[in-house]
Amino acid sequence: KMLNVGVEADDEGKDGTILFIDNAMSHCSNKAQEGLIMMPVQKALETYSWVKDYFWTAMDPTKDKFTAKTYQEKSDGYFVYVKPGYHLRMPVQTCMMLSKDKSIQNLHNIIIVDDNASCDMVTGCTTVHHANDALHVGVSEMFIGNNSSLSFTMIHSWGQQTAVRPRTNVIMGKNSNYTNNYVVLDPVGSIQSFPNAYLNGEGARCSFNTMCIAHENSNIDTGGCAVLNAPNTGAEIISRNISYGGKMIARGKLVGNAPGAKAHLECKSIILKDGGITHAIPELEASCADVEMTHEAAVGKIAQEQIDYLMTRGLSQDEAVSMIVRGFLVGGIRGLPTNLQAEIDAAIEKANEGD
Repeated sequence: KMLNVGVEADDEGKDGTILFIDNAMSHCSNKAQEGLIMMPVQKALETYSWVKDYFWTAMDPTKDKFTAKTYQEKSDGYFVYVKPGYHLRMPVQTCMMLSKDKSIQNLHNIIIVDDNASCDMVTGCTTVHHANDALHVGVSEMFIGNNSSLSFTMIHSWGQQTAVRPRTNVIMGKNSNYTNNYVVLDPVGSIQSFPNAYLNGEGARCSFNTMCIAHENSNIDTGGCAVLNAPNTGAEIISRNISYGGKMIARGKLVGNAPGAKAHLECKSIILKDGGITHAIPELEASCADVEMTHEAAVGKIAQEQIDYLMTRGLSQDEAVSMIVRGFLVGGIRGLPTNLQAEIDAAIEKANEGD
């Protein structure tokens, strides 16, 4: 199951690995000792007095009932800190696993990439086979310093009745870069995910990329919001979604509050099975005259001429559909883990078989 979400059991080729099973950290290894600090959030609060200056500052605990519960219960989670001037050579991987049926996983994570530093993170979230009916709540506060970058890829593979409620806010400094990749390929009960990036430093850039397959009986509501608060900031929100009989809502919001802000929003969805529903909800908001923001939304089906063309090249109809779907999903989305391609292929094949 961990491999299905891009997380490898060994630490080869990784600067750090964290594993949470239910609400406790079960594994933490750090190969980049000098430039990287990793530990449970509660331990970080006890160890470093300055951590409290970040604690619940990116996220309002009263945002909704899920953040409020996490705050009231003083939930644990992982703490990742990249020191100033350090550029991690290899990714940091984290895995959040649910092992008990009828259970709740409540986590509060803090990621800090300090000034002039960089980090790539891959987070996989999954359940063991018997823990199907459960709730995952993950509150994440991220801070990216001046001239720093964070690439954050989150891959979800849950049970068919699992409810998933990630809540993420990102605070960005001057000339910082943030890339968020969110991938859901397997059947799930329901997902509500709408991360927010606040571009508070001049020249900051962010990118949200979402790739989802909504299977029958799945209800997926995802998106992203970029708030461009500083001059000459930029943002891009791209989503590629497919309904195989499930409900898919793709949201995107751009807020331009400073001169020279430029941003683009693109939501594209395909319905491949009757009974599926897709909604595209783009939103643009500006409070400054000198901003440039655009959006493009499209909902439709695969063109028959595309299928016919590939079949003339020797592919069967199913093979042609799979190739088109694969290209649609990954088109325009950069920075995905290389081993994710096999999972994309497997998910498309399963869906075509009606699994």
